[in-house]
Amino acid sequence: MAVNESALKREATASVSARKKKWEENILAYLFLAPSLVLFAAFLFYPMVKSVYLSMTLTDPRGRVVEFVGLDNFIDLLASGQFYSNLKVTLLFILFTVPTSIVWSLFLAAITHNKLRGMKIFQFIFSLPIVISVGTGSIIWFLLFHPTAGMLNYFLSIAHIDPIPWLTSPSWALVSISLLTVWMNMGFLFIVLSSGLQGVPEEIYESAKIDGSSPMRTFIQIVLPLLSPTIFFALIVSVIGAFQAFGQIHILTKGGPMNSTNVIVYSIYQDAFVNFRFGIGSAQALVLFVIIMILTVVQFKVLEKKVHYQ
Repeated sequence: MAVNESALKREATASVSARKKKWEENILAYLFLAPSLVLFAAFLFYPMVKSVYLSMTLTDPRGRVVEFVGLDNFIDLLASGQFYSNLKVTLLFILFTVPTSIVWSLFLAAITHNKLRGMKIFQFIFSLPIVISVGTGSIIWFLLFHPTAGMLNYFLSIAHIDPIPWLTSPSWALVSISLLTVWMNMGFLFIVLSSGLQGVPEEIYESAKIDGSSPMRTFIQIVLPLLSPTIFFALIVSVIGAFQAFGQIHILTKGGPMNSTNVIVYSIYQDAFVNFRFGIGSAQALVLFVIIMILTVVQFKVLEKKVHYQ
Protein backbone atom coordinates (compact mmCIF):
# COMPACT_ATOMS: atom_id res chain seq x y z
CA MET A 1 0.00 0.00 0.00
CA ALA A 2 2.82 2.35 0.93
CA VAL A 3 4.57 1.48 -2.32
CA ASN A 4 1.47 2.46 -4.33
CA GLU A 5 1.12 5.75 -2.49
CA SER A 6 4.80 6.53 -3.12
CA ALA A 7 4.40 5.74 -6.81
CA LEU A 8 1.32 7.97 -7.06
CA LYS A 9 3.18 10.81 -5.35
CA ARG A 10 6.09 10.45 -7.79
CA GLU A 11 3.70 10.48 -10.77
CA ALA A 12 1.90 13.56 -9.42
CA THR A 13 5.22 15.32 -8.82
CA ALA A 14 6.41 14.41 -12.33
CA SER A 15 3.12 15.66 -13.84
CA VAL A 16 3.36 18.96 -11.98
CA SER A 17 7.00 19.34 -13.03
CA ALA A 18 6.13 18.61 -16.67
CA ARG A 19 3.29 21.18 -16.66
CA LYS A 20 5.58 23.76 -15.06
CA LYS A 21 8.29 23.11 -17.62
CA LYS A 22 5.82 23.38 -20.49
CA TRP A 23 4.45 26.63 -19.05
CA GLU A 24 7.96 28.05 -18.76
CA GLU A 25 8.70 27.04 -22.37
CA ASN A 26 5.50 28.74 -23.56
CA ILE A 27 6.40 31.92 -21.66
CA LEU A 28 9.87 31.89 -23.19
CA ALA A 29 8.42 31.35 -26.68
CA TYR A 30 6.02 34.27 -26.29
CA LEU A 31 8.88 36.47 -25.05
CA PHE A 32 10.81 35.70 -28.23
CA LEU A 33 7.68 36.33 -30.33
CA ALA A 34 6.77 39.55 -28.51
CA PRO A 35 8.77 41.98 -30.74
CA SER A 36 7.25 40.51 -33.90
CA LEU A 37 3.75 40.48 -32.39
CA VAL A 38 4.12 44.14 -31.40
CA LEU A 39 5.22 45.09 -34.91
CA PHE A 40 2.40 43.09 -36.50
CA ALA A 41 -0.12 44.66 -34.14
CA ALA A 42 1.13 48.20 -34.78
CA PHE A 43 1.64 48.04 -38.55
CA LEU A 44 -0.77 45.32 -39.73
CA PHE A 45 -3.61 44.45 -37.35
CA TYR A 46 -4.38 47.97 -36.09
CA PRO A 47 -4.34 49.57 -39.59
CA MET A 48 -6.60 46.79 -40.87
CA VAL A 49 -9.11 47.25 -38.04
CA LYS A 50 -8.90 51.02 -38.50
CA SER A 51 -9.57 50.66 -42.22
CA VAL A 52 -12.67 48.57 -41.54
CA TYR A 53 -13.93 51.25 -39.16
CA LEU A 54 -13.14 54.16 -41.50
CA SER A 55 -14.81 52.39 -44.42
CA MET A 56 -18.12 52.79 -42.58
CA THR A 57 -17.76 56.51 -41.89
CA LEU A 58 -17.84 59.89 -43.59
CA THR A 59 -15.05 62.41 -42.96
CA ASP A 60 -14.89 66.19 -43.19
CA PRO A 61 -12.38 68.09 -45.41
CA ARG A 62 -9.81 67.72 -42.61
CA GLY A 63 -10.20 63.96 -42.52
CA ARG A 64 -12.06 63.83 -39.20
CA VAL A 65 -14.91 61.35 -38.78
CA VAL A 66 -18.28 63.11 -38.75
CA GLU A 67 -20.81 60.35 -39.34
CA PHE A 68 -21.18 56.58 -39.21
CA VAL A 69 -22.83 55.40 -42.45
CA GLY A 70 -22.50 51.61 -42.29
CA LEU A 71 -22.17 50.01 -45.71
CA ASP A 72 -23.12 53.11 -47.71
CA ASN A 73 -19.55 53.69 -48.86
CA PHE A 74 -19.37 50.17 -50.31
CA ILE A 75 -22.77 50.58 -52.00
CA ASP A 76 -21.73 53.91 -53.54
CA LEU A 77 -18.40 52.47 -54.61
CA LEU A 78 -19.86 49.41 -56.33
CA ALA A 79 -22.50 51.57 -58.00
CA SER A 80 -19.83 53.94 -59.34
CA GLY A 81 -18.72 53.61 -62.93
CA GLN A 82 -15.33 55.12 -62.02
CA PHE A 83 -14.48 52.15 -59.78
CA TYR A 84 -15.08 49.67 -62.59
CA SER A 85 -13.07 51.86 -64.96
CA ASN A 86 -10.16 51.83 -62.49
CA LEU A 87 -10.54 48.06 -62.06
CA LYS A 88 -10.40 47.62 -65.85
CA VAL A 89 -7.20 49.69 -66.02
CA THR A 90 -5.72 47.62 -63.18
CA LEU A 91 -6.54 44.32 -64.90
CA LEU A 92 -5.10 45.60 -68.19
CA PHE A 93 -1.96 46.65 -66.35
CA ILE A 94 -1.67 43.14 -64.87
CA LEU A 95 -2.24 41.59 -68.30
CA PHE A 96 0.48 43.76 -69.83
CA THR A 97 3.08 43.29 -67.11
CA VAL A 98 2.78 39.88 -65.43
CA PRO A 99 3.03 37.48 -68.42
CA THR A 100 5.61 39.69 -70.14
CA SER A 101 7.77 39.97 -67.02
CA ILE A 102 7.77 36.22 -66.39
CA VAL A 103 8.38 35.20 -70.02
CA TRP A 104 11.11 37.80 -70.53
CA SER A 105 12.87 36.96 -67.25
CA LEU A 106 12.60 33.22 -68.01
CA PHE A 107 14.15 33.81 -71.43
CA LEU A 108 17.05 35.75 -69.92
CA ALA A 109 17.53 33.13 -67.20
CA ALA A 110 17.56 30.34 -69.81
CA ILE A 111 20.12 31.96 -72.13
CA THR A 112 22.45 32.76 -69.23
CA HIS A 113 22.10 29.30 -67.66
CA ASN A 114 25.30 27.89 -69.05
CA LYS A 115 28.96 27.94 -68.21
CA LEU A 116 30.14 30.03 -71.14
CA ARG A 117 32.73 32.64 -70.42
CA GLY A 118 31.28 36.04 -69.53
CA MET A 119 27.84 34.82 -68.45
CA LYS A 120 28.40 36.11 -64.91
CA ILE A 121 28.57 39.65 -66.28
CA PHE A 122 25.23 39.27 -68.06
CA GLN A 123 23.67 37.71 -64.96
CA PHE A 124 24.80 40.75 -62.96
CA ILE A 125 23.40 43.16 -65.57
CA PHE A 126 20.02 41.39 -65.80
CA SER A 127 19.61 41.28 -62.01
CA LEU A 128 20.63 44.93 -61.56
CA PRO A 129 17.09 46.44 -61.60
CA ILE A 130 16.37 44.79 -58.22
CA VAL A 131 18.68 47.31 -56.48
CA ILE A 132 17.19 50.37 -58.22
CA SER A 133 14.38 52.11 -56.36
CA VAL A 134 11.02 52.85 -57.95
CA GLY A 135 11.75 56.58 -57.85
CA THR A 136 15.13 56.28 -59.54
CA GLY A 137 13.86 53.86 -62.15
CA SER A 138 10.89 56.11 -62.90
CA ILE A 139 13.14 59.14 -63.44
CA ILE A 140 15.42 57.13 -65.75
CA TRP A 141 12.48 56.02 -67.86
CA PHE A 142 10.95 59.51 -67.76
CA LEU A 143 14.07 60.72 -69.56
CA LEU A 144 13.80 57.84 -72.04
CA PHE A 145 10.13 58.68 -72.67
CA HIS A 146 10.78 62.42 -73.23
CA PRO A 147 8.97 63.41 -76.45
CA THR A 148 11.89 65.36 -77.96
CA ALA A 149 15.08 64.53 -76.05
CA GLY A 150 14.25 60.93 -75.14
CA MET A 151 16.36 58.07 -76.49
CA LEU A 152 13.34 55.97 -77.48
CA ASN A 153 11.97 58.55 -79.90
CA TYR A 154 15.51 59.21 -81.13
CA PHE A 155 15.90 55.58 -82.18
CA LEU A 156 12.45 55.70 -83.79
CA SER A 157 13.50 58.77 -85.79
CA ILE A 158 16.56 56.89 -87.06
CA ALA A 159 14.19 54.20 -88.33
CA HIS A 160 12.05 56.96 -89.92
CA ILE A 161 9.14 56.27 -87.53
CA ASP A 162 7.08 59.13 -86.14
CA PRO A 163 7.73 59.95 -82.46
CA ILE A 164 5.38 58.35 -79.95
CA PRO A 165 3.71 60.42 -77.18
CA TRP A 166 4.64 57.84 -74.56
CA LEU A 167 3.22 59.51 -71.46
CA THR A 168 0.82 62.07 -72.92
CA SER A 169 -1.41 59.84 -75.05
CA PRO A 170 -4.20 57.77 -73.43
CA SER A 171 -3.40 55.00 -75.91
CA TRP A 172 0.28 54.81 -74.95
CA ALA A 173 0.47 55.86 -71.30
CA LEU A 174 -0.47 52.48 -69.79
CA VAL A 175 1.83 50.68 -72.24
CA SER A 176 4.67 52.99 -71.20
CA ILE A 177 4.09 52.37 -67.50
CA SER A 178 3.94 48.65 -68.25
CA LEU A 179 7.31 48.73 -70.05
CA LEU A 180 8.87 50.42 -67.03
CA THR A 181 7.25 47.91 -64.67
CA VAL A 182 8.48 44.92 -66.70
CA TRP A 183 12.02 46.30 -66.49
CA MET A 184 11.66 46.91 -62.73
CA ASN A 185 10.36 43.37 -62.12
CA MET A 186 13.03 41.81 -64.29
CA GLY A 187 15.75 41.77 -61.62
CA PHE A 188 13.78 39.90 -58.96
CA LEU A 189 12.16 37.44 -61.38
CA PHE A 190 15.46 36.79 -63.14
CA ILE A 191 17.12 35.84 -59.84
CA VAL A 192 14.18 33.64 -58.79
CA LEU A 193 13.95 31.80 -62.11
CA SER A 194 17.73 31.44 -62.39
CA SER A 195 17.73 29.82 -58.95
CA GLY A 196 15.01 27.46 -60.12
CA LEU A 197 17.03 26.51 -63.20
CA GLN A 198 20.08 25.81 -61.07
CA GLY A 199 17.97 23.34 -59.10
CA VAL A 200 17.41 21.18 -62.19
CA PRO A 201 19.97 18.31 -62.08
CA GLU A 202 22.59 18.30 -64.83
CA GLU A 203 21.94 14.58 -65.34
CA ILE A 204 18.58 15.44 -66.88
CA TYR A 205 20.21 17.57 -69.59
CA GLU A 206 22.79 14.86 -70.27
CA SER A 207 20.13 12.13 -70.51
CA ALA A 208 18.01 14.22 -72.87
CA LYS A 209 21.06 14.94 -75.04
CA ILE A 210 21.91 11.23 -75.23
CA ASP A 211 18.31 10.48 -76.26
CA GLY A 212 18.65 12.94 -79.14
CA SER A 213 16.37 15.66 -77.73
CA SER A 214 17.00 19.15 -79.05
CA PRO A 215 17.74 21.96 -76.54
CA MET A 216 14.36 23.60 -77.23
CA ARG A 217 12.44 20.33 -76.79
CA THR A 218 14.39 19.54 -73.61
CA PHE A 219 13.56 22.95 -72.17
CA ILE A 220 9.84 22.84 -73.03
CA GLN A 221 9.04 19.21 -72.23
CA ILE A 222 11.44 18.50 -69.36
CA VAL A 223 12.82 21.67 -67.77
CA LEU A 224 9.59 23.71 -67.72
CA PRO A 225 7.59 21.07 -65.78
CA LEU A 226 10.42 20.85 -63.24
CA LEU A 227 10.48 24.65 -63.06
CA SER A 228 6.71 24.95 -62.60
CA PRO A 229 6.85 25.48 -58.78
CA THR A 230 9.20 28.44 -59.28
CA ILE A 231 7.06 29.86 -62.09
CA PHE A 232 3.95 29.44 -59.94
CA PHE A 233 5.60 31.37 -57.11
CA ALA A 234 6.70 34.10 -59.54
CA LEU A 235 3.15 34.34 -60.90
CA ILE A 236 1.56 34.74 -57.45
CA VAL A 237 4.08 37.38 -56.37
CA SER A 238 3.86 39.25 -59.68
CA VAL A 239 0.04 39.46 -59.66
CA ILE A 240 -0.02 40.76 -56.08
CA GLY A 241 2.75 43.24 -56.87
CA ALA A 242 0.93 44.49 -59.99
CA PHE A 243 -2.22 45.14 -57.98
CA GLN A 244 -0.14 47.27 -55.59
CA ALA A 245 1.76 49.29 -58.22
CA PHE A 246 1.83 52.95 -57.28
CA GLY A 247 5.20 54.73 -57.34
CA GLN A 248 5.86 54.73 -61.09
CA ILE A 249 2.29 55.85 -61.83
CA HIS A 250 2.47 58.68 -59.29
CA ILE A 251 5.79 59.94 -60.64
CA LEU A 252 5.16 59.63 -64.38
CA THR A 253 1.44 60.12 -65.09
CA LYS A 254 -0.46 60.75 -61.82
CA GLY A 255 -3.27 58.55 -63.13
CA GLY A 256 -3.59 60.41 -66.42
CA PRO A 257 -3.98 61.24 -69.16
CA MET A 258 -7.79 60.95 -69.00
CA ASN A 259 -7.56 58.32 -66.21
CA SER A 260 -5.86 55.89 -68.60
CA THR A 261 -3.36 54.88 -65.86
CA ASN A 262 -5.63 55.43 -62.86
CA VAL A 263 -5.33 52.02 -61.20
CA ILE A 264 -7.21 51.19 -57.99
CA VAL A 265 -4.25 51.85 -55.68
CA TYR A 266 -3.74 55.32 -57.13
CA SER A 267 -7.46 56.00 -56.81
CA ILE A 268 -7.23 55.02 -53.13
CA TYR A 269 -4.36 57.47 -52.69
CA GLN A 270 -6.30 60.29 -54.37
CA ASP A 271 -9.46 59.72 -52.33
CA ALA A 272 -7.75 59.24 -48.97
CA PHE A 273 -4.70 61.49 -49.03
CA VAL A 274 -5.57 64.16 -51.60
CA ASN A 275 -9.32 64.61 -51.12
CA PHE A 276 -9.32 63.38 -47.47
CA ARG A 277 -12.23 61.04 -48.15
CA PHE A 278 -10.88 58.36 -45.86
CA GLY A 279 -14.17 56.49 -45.78
CA ILE A 280 -14.40 55.79 -49.50
CA GLY A 281 -10.63 55.27 -49.68
CA SER A 282 -10.76 52.63 -46.95
CA ALA A 283 -13.73 50.98 -48.66
CA GLN A 284 -11.73 50.75 -51.90
CA ALA A 285 -8.75 49.31 -49.99
CA LEU A 286 -10.90 46.58 -48.46
CA VAL A 287 -12.50 45.74 -51.82
CA LEU A 288 -9.02 45.55 -53.35
CA PHE A 289 -7.92 43.25 -50.51
CA VAL A 290 -10.88 40.94 -51.21
CA ILE A 291 -10.14 40.92 -54.96
CA ILE A 292 -6.47 40.03 -54.39
CA MET A 293 -7.42 37.31 -51.90
CA ILE A 294 -9.98 35.77 -54.25
CA LEU A 295 -7.59 35.79 -57.21
CA THR A 296 -4.81 34.27 -55.10
CA VAL A 297 -7.11 31.49 -53.87
CA VAL A 298 -8.28 30.83 -57.44
CA GLN A 299 -4.69 30.61 -58.65
CA PHE A 300 -3.87 28.10 -55.91
CA LYS A 301 -7.00 26.05 -56.61
CA VAL A 302 -6.68 26.02 -60.41
CA LEU A 303 -3.02 26.43 -61.31
CA GLU A 304 -1.39 24.50 -58.47
CA LYS A 305 -2.86 21.30 -59.91
CA LYS A 306 -0.55 21.77 -62.90
CA VAL A 307 2.53 22.29 -60.76
CA HIS A 308 4.92 19.34 -60.76
CA TYR A 309 6.82 19.06 -57.51
CA GLN A 310 9.94 16.92 -57.60
